[in-house]
Amino acid sequence: MNNILGTLQSLDFVIIAVYMATLIFIGYWVSFVKKKKENENMFLAEHSLTWPSIGLNMWGTNVGPSMLLASASAGYTTGIVSGNFAWYAFIFILMLAVVFAPRYIGAKVSTLPEYMGKRFGQSTRHLLAWYTLITILISWLSLGLFAGGIMVKQLLGIPMWSSIIIMVVLATLLTAAGGLKAIAYTSVFQMILLIIVSLTLTLIGLDKVGGPSELFRQTPGHYWQMFLPNSDKDFPWLAIILGYPIMGVWFWCTEQSMVQSVLGAKNLKQGQLGASFIGWLKILDVPLFILPGVICFVLYPQLANPDAAYLTLVTNIFPMGMKGLIIVVLMAALIGNVGSSLNSVSTVYTMDIYLKKHKPNASNADIIRIGRWVTVVSAVVSVVIALAIDGIKGLNLFNVFQSVLGFLAPPMSVAFLFAVLWKKTSRRAINWVLSAGTLVCLTIGILFYMKLIFVNLHFLYLSFFLFVGLSLFTVVYSLMDKRAEDHENTLDYKPIKVSNTVKIAWGLLIVVMVTLYIIFN
Repeated sequence: MNNILGTLQSLDFVIIAVYMATLIFIGYWVSFVKKKKENENMFLAEHSLTWPSIGLNMWGTNVGPSMLLASASAGYTTGIVSGNFAWYAFIFILMLAVVFAPRYIGAKVSTLPEYMGKRFGQSTRHLLAWYTLITILISWLSLGLFAGGIMVKQLLGIPMWSSIIIMVVLATLLTAAGGLKAIAYTSVFQMILLIIVSLTLTLIGLDKVGGPSELFRQTPGHYWQMFLPNSDKDFPWLAIILGYPIMGVWFWCTEQSMVQSVLGAKNLKQGQLGASFIGWLKILDVPLFILPGVICFVLYPQLANPDAAYLTLVTNIFPMGMKGLIIVVLMAALIGNVGSSLNSVSTVYTMDIYLKKHKPNASNADIIRIGRWVTVVSAVVSVVIALAIDGIKGLNLFNVFQSVLGFLAPPMSVAFLFAVLWKKTSRRAINWVLSAGTLVCLTIGILFYMKLIFVNLHFLYLSFFLFVGLSLFTVVYSLMDKRAEDHENTLDYKPIKVSNTVKIAWGLLIVVMVTLYIIFN
């Protein structure tokens, strides 16, 4: 399908125009009319979050248009094996609940850089700010642009470079019109709508296929296995077992956007129950987001590009009007992600690097000027990175996302695991991991994509080996470093006990997850 726009009808275009106009109006209202009360405690919701809101917030943060497009692509090409990135996650969400959360909450911190600052000092916090900047630039901004570019390319049938530039321009224009605030203001509604759309796609698609039994009959047997042989080029089982934990620790235990809800918990028990709830919700990822790709494989087996699986179902299954609504919601959410990522890069640099390290007494005018320059530079750099990502051959959208994250994850996973588990960890060892370790991981990743090294090695193996190498370095350096450390003890929270309710919730989840793996193996 070279041009999805050609399948839309007049009602679809009317709905697209009305939706975008509504977003701009809401943005204007939020920006200039509605009076908002500022409260410094809003960042953590005044530590009032209970387990349902924590779980739903974490799931909503995890669910986005990029994920929908990528998961359907993976389902189309490899079946449910990519569901390991959702189901296998329960182990690392459990680690968040019982290992990391007690230390974060016990240290009374609002952000994870603040925790590392308490643990190792301000130099580590400063390096973590740079690492965060790089992570946002690559994993959120550039990958978001890449996913958005794919969608625009499918809609209009234009080259990828044009699609990516259109995404940047739209994000900039919508920001100027106040539209990004509207997208943020309506983000919960949009995520709920996307989840309902995916459920509807699954149900209608199953009906068109002829039911679950017919779906099983028309797909290869390996499409329903969570573990594939080590000879499989896409997802060998050993690579998943060894490599995903590195990404799992990074994403679920050290990523601020995911941990934020737990930090805002009413108490530790609510935070741990909320983490359990997101573990239950992640079970739904396979039927909601991956299964539509499998259904598309049966209904439209000749797709030239598997990355078009999700939009192919939307434009062929949904009636006139509905398809226009879904497309504009996807576009608005993608543009919102790009815009908020640009804003995040600007905020991290100006507040955590420029003000703290370079010019603490900067005026508001200086801060605004620097922020705008950072936004422009970030937009240009992200376009270049997104186009470079587009040059990666042999990987579908899902694997592109996971491989990029796989090269970003090892330094952060090592830094936080050693920070919370080993008292003798040296501040200087962690600083080297966050600085030189990050450069090594990114360099190896670039050479891997250029097919200059490790051509036949799966990216999950590389992620694991990088983690092991950085861990060994941390141990050896820490044991050899005899200089005194000057930081707070953030490790001793022995009086904190896991409640029986939390134990039961997690025990049931573990039983269910083991059962699912037995069924789909």
